[in-house]
Amino acid sequence: MPTLGNPITTELFTPGSYWQLLSGVNGYAATKGAGLATQAAANRCFEVLDPVDSLQPTTRLRVRLLEDGYPCWLDLVELQGQVVAHKAWKPQLLSVKEIQQRLTAVMAWVEKAAAQPNTYLWGGSLGPNFDCSGLVQAAFASQGIWLPRDAYQQERFCTPITVQADNTQQQLRPGDLLFFGKPQRCSHVGLYRGNGGYWHSSGQDHGRNGIGCDGLPTHNNHPVACYYRAELRGAGRVERCHDGTTLP
Repeated sequence: MPTLGNPITTELFTPGSYWQLLSGVNGYAATKGAGLATQAAANRCFEVLDPVDSLQPTTRLRVRLLEDGYPCWLDLVELQGQVVAHKAWKPQLLSVKEIQQRLTAVMAWVEKAAAQPNTYLWGGSLGPNFDCSGLVQAAFASQGIWLPRDAYQQERFCTPITVQADNTQQQLRPGDLLFFGKPQRCSHVGLYRGNGGYWHSSGQDHGRNGIGCDGLPTHNNHPVACYYRAELRGAGRVERCHDGTTLP
């Protein structure tokens, strides 16, 4: 079995084989280019999906990250010395009560992340730079609660909660997720903080270029708050852990 310090050759990455990361790596959106799909932290596991084609000029491996079932491409050069073979993987599922007991720590993690210098990074989930759903996923994962990777997947995954901008107190709890976007699709997610406020990582076009706290109530007239309030779709409560299956 390959271990740390032994060279990793492409022949070892057979489809269906399982591997564990020893350090964080980028998960790319395609076989070429710098565009990120996601990032994967140390100790995460992945399954190889396709064989490495020695005839194709690529150094990337198509994989499925096991904790959230997310497909991406990993760079073989970046994996050298940073992976070990892994046995069959099983999800670590938590009860609703166990999830609720960990939400205070989830919120504390987000506040600590927000206090670090950061900017918005599409595909970012390692930190200090995150995209919106990467921040939410990483916050929950820090306490062993795995969510889907993308905002629209997180919306489908949560227990739905009807929410109105000026009537949040009886509906939302700290740790609930807020979903934003057009009627056709969710495109942004934030983490409800309490008292009408929420944490989120937003870009330069309509946000703060990084992690910030904005408010839902209509008396908050900050441009960022106003933009996202107009796109509020609903909210959801995290009451289960992802089992690693690939989501549409």
